[in-house]
Amino acid sequence: MLLKVAVVQFQASAEKQKNLKRVLTYIQEASENGADLCAFPEFMMLYTDSSQTPRQLAQEAEEMTGDFVFAVEQASRKQRIQVVGSIYERGPRRNRVYDTVFVTDKRGRTVSTYRKIHLYDALGFRESDKMMPGSEMAKPVRTSIGRVGVMVCYDLRFPEMSRSLAAAGSEVLVVPSAWVDGDMKREHWSILNRTRAIENGCFVIAPDQVGNIYCGHSMAVDPYGRVLLDMGESEGIGYVDIDIDRVRQTRRSLPLLKNRRTDIYPSLCA
Repeated sequence: MLLKVAVVQFQASAEKQKNLKRVLTYIQEASENGADLCAFPEFMMLYTDSSQTPRQLAQEAEEMTGDFVFAVEQASRKQRIQVVGSIYERGPRRNRVYDTVFVTDKRGRTVSTYRKIHLYDALGFRESDKMMPGSEMAKPVRTSIGRVGVMVCYDLRFPEMSRSLAAAGSEVLVVPSAWVDGDMKREHWSILNRTRAIENGCFVIAPDQVGNIYCGHSMAVDPYGRVLLDMGESEGIGYVDIDIDRVRQTRRSLPLLKNRRTDIYPSLCA
């Protein structure tokens, strides 16, 4: 059974309400085009550049029960579509926020939240100057497109995370991202998304920011590593049809999860 996923690629501005208006429009458009789920990039709430202080970002952040998430939940319910979105969430530490992804069901209820655990302190960037890491992964959540596991951007570089999500039952990995452009970064982006799909025998849906400092090229990859969607550098919505039976077929013919030697690996780590 083919299920349609909408992948949103856009350039977020520094104005939260302007971005929210665009997000709601994309949700409506995705629903009208028959999508079962609409996936947004990381930082869809607003773009923060190096000149914005940690305090200023913390002032823009909201609780999960705040107006931004509520508006998305209402649109999800009205349009009868599942949404994977993201916000800057207020945290317990002064002038630090969480980078949080949430998943709604078609009734507009948030059924899963994940606070990014791997902060991008690399290649000249220090997300930890403004953010604090989450302390746990989110369990895969049942959706109409299959069991979905969520990661965020830099998490792609840590194969332990995607493997853990796959071992826990994920059939689709959704990876909201704001992938910074730069030397070999687009190549890394493509290779990592394809590798996470191949090694886990699952679909990978990776909506990305475009413009500002980000590279775009939002992707969808099938369980055998075929690129089903590459959105280039244009804003808008891409659509991809996925069939969860492909996951089961791939995992039967290429049983990587089954053939792991988890009885041996820990001995070297110890």
